[in-house]
Amino acid sequence: MPVIAVDKPLNFTSHDVVNRARRLRGTKRVGHTGTLDPLATGVLVLCVDDSTKVVQFMERDSKDYLAWISLGAGTPTLDAEGPVEEQTDVSGWMNSIQNHSESLEDIEATLACFLGPQKQVPPQYSAIQVGGQRAYAVARAGGELDLPARDIVIHELELLGVYASLQDAPRTFNPADWSPAQEGMTFTLPEPLGVFPTLLVRASVGSGTYLRSLARDVGAALGVPAHLGGLVRTRVGRYDLREAVALEEVGEAQGLADLAALDFPVIHADDRTARELRQGKRPLHPAQGRHVVTLNGELVAVVDGDGTQLKVVRAWA
Repeated sequence: MPVIAVDKPLNFTSHDVVNRARRLRGTKRVGHTGTLDPLATGVLVLCVDDSTKVVQFMERDSKDYLAWISLGAGTPTLDAEGPVEEQTDVSGWMNSIQNHSESLEDIEATLACFLGPQKQVPPQYSAIQVGGQRAYAVARAGGELDLPARDIVIHELELLGVYASLQDAPRTFNPADWSPAQEGMTFTLPEPLGVFPTLLVRASVGSGTYLRSLARDVGAALGVPAHLGGLVRTRVGRYDLREAVALEEVGEAQGLADLAALDFPVIHADDRTARELRQGKRPLHPAQGRHVVTLNGELVAVVDGDGTQLKVVRAWA
C-alpha cells in the first residue's frame, strides 16, 4: 500500500503515468496528489491501492519548481506547446540586461512583487471546470471560459540567471540546492518555440498555483508577452526529486506507508481513544489543528482538533 514519488517524463500526462503505474503494479487503484503538465517533468506523487485514502490529505502540499520563463512570445497554452500567437522584439531589452546590472535588479524587484497571498487567473488550457465544462476542452474547440481568479500563495521566487535563449540556459543542476552546476541532474526540456530571452527562476509555491500563469504574469509585469519554456517540479510536500523513482521502476518501488506519507503532527493514542475515533466519536483532547493519530505505531485516523476534542476526518480500521 505504498505512496511513491515518480519522476514524470516529458510529454506524459499525469493520467498517462497513472495508467502505466496501474499496469506495472497490477492494480486499478492508483491515484496522484496533484497534476503535472505534459511539458513539465519531475515529482508526481502516486498513491497505490489502500493508500489512495491519503490523496485528499496531500493535495494541498506546497511545491518547488525550476522554471524557464521565455520572454517576447505568448502562446494560448502559456507554455511551449504553442503556437506563438503574440510576439515582441526584446533584443534591445536583452542588450540592456547584459550591459547594466540594475536591469537584473529590476527583474528581481518584479519577481518580489509576486510573493505572498494573491489572486491568479488560471490558464484557459487547464482542467478547471465551469458549469460542468473543462476549460481545456472549450479552449481546444476555439472557445474561452470566464475563469475566476483563485487565491494562491507564492513563498519564494529566486532569479538564478537571465539567458539569451532557452537553448543557452542551464539544464544541469546540483540536487543539493537545485542551483546550476557542471555535474548533477540534467533535465530534458521541450523544444523551444524560437530564440527568446529566458529567465531561470527557482520557485516555491502553495497548492493551486499555475507556473504557466506566473510566466504570463511576470512577462506582463515586465511589459512583454511570455510563456513557460520549461518546468521541473523538484519537490511536493516531503517528496524530493532526489528520491523519486523512474516511471519504469514503479512496479518494484517500495515507497512509503500511509503513516510515513502524512506530514502532520502525531498523537499517540491509547486503546480507548483509538476505539472512539474508529466509532466516529469525538474524544476529549487538547490538540489544535490537523493531526495523525496512531496506536502502537499503526495509523488510526486523521483528525482535526479544536483544543477540546478531536473530530475524525478519516479513520482506518
